[in-house]
Formats: sequence, structure tokens, C-alpha cells
Amino acid sequence: MTTALVLSGGGARAAYQVGVLKALGQLLPRTSHNPFPIICGTSAGAINALAIAGRPGPFRLRARKLEAIWRNMHAEDVYRTDVWGVLKNTLLLSLSLMRSGYGIGRSVALLDNSPLQHLLENYIRFRHIDEAILSGELMAVCATAMDYASGKSVAFFQGNHGSWTRSRRHGIRTGLNIDHLMASSAIPLIFPARDINTRYYGDGAMRQLKPLSPALHLGADRIFVIGVSDNPSHDQEVATPQHSPSVAQMIGHLLNSAFIDSIESDLETLKAINKLVKTRKSSDPDVTLDTGEQTEVSPLKYIDHLCISPTTPIDDIAQKYFHELPQSMKLFLRAIGATKKGGGSSATSYLLFEPGFCRELIQLGYADAMTQKEAIEAFFGLDKVK
Repeated sequence: MTTALVLSGGGARAAYQVGVLKALGQLLPRTSHNPFPIICGTSAGAINALAIAGRPGPFRLRARKLEAIWRNMHAEDVYRTDVWGVLKNTLLLSLSLMRSGYGIGRSVALLDNSPLQHLLENYIRFRHIDEAILSGELMAVCATAMDYASGKSVAFFQGNHGSWTRSRRHGIRTGLNIDHLMASSAIPLIFPARDINTRYYGDGAMRQLKPLSPALHLGADRIFVIGVSDNPSHDQEVATPQHSPSVAQMIGHLLNSAFIDSIESDLETLKAINKLVKTRKSSDPDVTLDTGEQTEVSPLKYIDHLCISPTTPIDDIAQKYFHELPQSMKLFLRAIGATKKGGGSSATSYLLFEPGFCRELIQLGYADAMTQKEAIEAFFGLDKVK
């Protein structure tokens, strides 16, 4: 059985994933190096994915080092927060409207995320990915981005697999580097697109209709998913707003539709296929699925999976830590309604790279994973070795 780790995107919300990985590190045997031969991530999830894959040593230690980064994270470590840095990018974005809406010599965006590149270059060991694949510890590592020219989802992966082409998505084999991570996490308008081989790429969650697809293409038959949405089973009644939707509220829903809705939809499809596979009669011939992509006809098979997602609304947590943001960001977010009153806390949660918020999400992820301790142990077969 080949197990894949799938980490969805979500900006600062990805701190939740670190808490789950921390709990998993404690549940696995102390000497376990990596329970995931295949690791796939999108946006901030891709950063966490390569942070795990691009470090040597026991899995528990990798999770601890990743936690140390997130626990001490500040917005200024991810994007420029000084007033001039914010104003300059806003001005450049405005001036681009006089040039048919595009920048000359650089991508236009509201925020300059060059500090994030510096942070990742100092932390992720891309060389270790090569070594891990050669040793057999890893089969493949993947970071998904969106091609602005074609609008297609592109899974950049490193491993001993062939590339693939499907409807509105590609898998491209390559040596992963910092450009792929920066492209995968480049939220449109907020962070600048990244040029890779003369093509511009943005956040991988955009147009990613099948977020589980790369893991399956790379050979996974078991998937461990860590999401960043509010668990649908814990939906709460939301008070009716007394005003029209703010700009931040609309942006928040757009971001949620990209980072959250697609993976939930793909998991529902996976569950439906699994149910079909389990209920078919053993005497029936193999059931096949015409994917409508190229001329391929693929046999249906059962994909074991486990998904851990937040049990507490992340938007509510974001409201508690809005005050931690730098003054320049608070002014900007208040102006577009990214507050509880404006109904735009969801948009804030994607940019709240501050210690209080990140630490609470890490703790939430840890607690949620420990609540599902028995399910996790059963998924990894740990209950059989006790």
C-alpha cells in the first residue's frame, strides 16, 4: 500500500496542518522517518509539503522544526508590511491599469512576498529531496500551480513517474526549486505571479478541480488529507448581516471557493466511488470509469483515506488576533471590511501570519488529530503493533 500526504492551501490557515503533523509525529514510532512515500501540496500546503520532504531525519523531528518556524512567524517574514512597501505595490498595481492591466518587467500584486522566498531558501533542503528519492524513502513530491496563459492546473512533481495530461490539468516532471513554491503560493492580486520557463504561474488552488488527482497519478492507493476548512459537520448558524457584502467578504468567499470547496468536493466524489466499489458484487466484471480525458478508461478501485479538518471555525479565531497585524495591514483590511463588523474575517485569516493566530491553529490541529487518535492509528496500522 502506498500512502500519500495531501496538504491543501490556505495562506496562514496552513498552520493548522502543522499541528496535525506534530500529533502524527508523536503517534508514529520514534524512529519513523517518513510514512508518506508521496507528498503533495498546494499553495501554503506545498510549502509545508516540501518542508517535510526537504529535511532529513525522523518524521517527529521534521514536524517539530516546522512547528518552530510557524510558532514564531510574523507577517513581515512572509510579505513586506512597512507602509512604503504596501503603498508602492498598491501604486504599481494602479499604474498597471494604464498599461492594459499588466506590469512591465515584474508581476503586479498588492503585496511583496520576497521575505517569504528568503525564509524558504534558508529552510528547505531541495537537495535532500533528490537523496530521498534515490534512497527509496520518497517516490514523488508535488507542488501544484496554475498556468495563467492556459488557465490549467499544473502539478510540478519530482520523482520516477511519467508526466500526464488530463482535462484542464497537467503533471510535469521536473526538479523542484524555490520558483515552484513561490508560484504555487502566489494568491492572485495579493502576491505576484512567478515566471517559470517564460510562463507565469499563480496559486495552485485556482482552477484546481481535482486536488486529490496528483497523488493518485503518482501511485497512491491511500490518502491522508489535512484540510483547512471549517468542518462541515460543525456548521453554525451565521447572523444575517445588516449591510451589503464588503469587498473583503466577497474576497473571502472567492478564496474559500478556491482553497476549500474543491477538496471537499473531490473527497465527496472519492467517497461515492469507494461506496460503488464496495457494494458491487464479486461476480460482476471489473467496473470501469470512462474519464472523458483523452481515450483513457481506468478501473475503479477503492482508495482508503482519512481527512483531518478544523473543528473550530477558523474565521472566529482570526477575529481574536486581528490586532496582531502590522498597522499598515490593519488599515488596509479595515478599509475593505476585513473585520467582524464588515463580515470579512475569512479574508483576514489567509494573511494573519502572526504568532498568536498560528499557535492557536497549531494547537487546534494537534487537538483535532489526537481526538482521532484511534482512526489515525488504524489508518497507519499502529494499532496492530501495540
